[in-house]
Amino acid sequence: MDIVLKIWRQKSATDKGAMQEYQLKDISSDMSFLEMLDVLNEKLIVEKHPDGPVAFDSDCREGICGTCGVMINGRAHGPLDKTTTCQLHMRSFKDKDTIYVEPFRAKSFSIIRDLTVDRSSFDKIIQRGGYVSVTTGGACDANSVLVSKEQADQAMDNAACIGCGACVASCKNASAMLFTAAKVSHLGLLPQGQPERFSRVDNMVKAMVDEGFGGCTNEGECEAVCPKGITLGSIARLNRDFLYGKIKPREL
Repeated sequence: MDIVLKIWRQKSATDKGAMQEYQLKDISSDMSFLEMLDVLNEKLIVEKHPDGPVAFDSDCREGICGTCGVMINGRAHGPLDKTTTCQLHMRSFKDKDTIYVEPFRAKSFSIIRDLTVDRSSFDKIIQRGGYVSVTTGGACDANSVLVSKEQADQAMDNAACIGCGACVASCKNASAMLFTAAKVSHLGLLPQGQPERFSRVDNMVKAMVDEGFGGCTNEGECEAVCPKGITLGSIARLNRDFLYGKIKPREL
């Protein structure tokens, strides 16, 4: 298949960027989107293109690490639901298609180069409470700590968050509420997370505000593009714990 790529090129956060057009021929429909970008970069290197290869993030290429996110035709991670950029294949597009590729755009995600953005603001939210610091003892025997299946399933669903930033890039307010809610929920639903449950929510929400993320207006763009299917129910849980913690901060 032959495609036309229009890719955002920007040398640094302080430089002015622009869309650049590239044409690729004989691309296999079985290639992943990132493999297609690899082919483009090989072409740019061979041709000694003045802008050099396109910078983009990738690591595991298995939909696990969350580093590969870009906007494809205006949608985070591309046209398929619950699919990361690295798991998107070229068979999702048509021959002769024009594909627009841009970085995740948000005040808190400054552009490093081309499609690569700085998502360390997520790390700062995690540092403020995305862990269990109380002493929980050694590993327990199976079933010695009773956790309902519903709570276990919800905790695991939220733990699936890979921190890709698609929720932020898709939100008109650049809110990190879905990311923060997932990190709060997967700990707050389990017994080990209970002692710090409400202080965790308070600290992580404060970090989110400090990092310049916007507020949530419950329009659902985040849920629609989340590659792991995390829902607005997690945000509702965060809001409930945040308010309850303000009223009765020492009660569970």
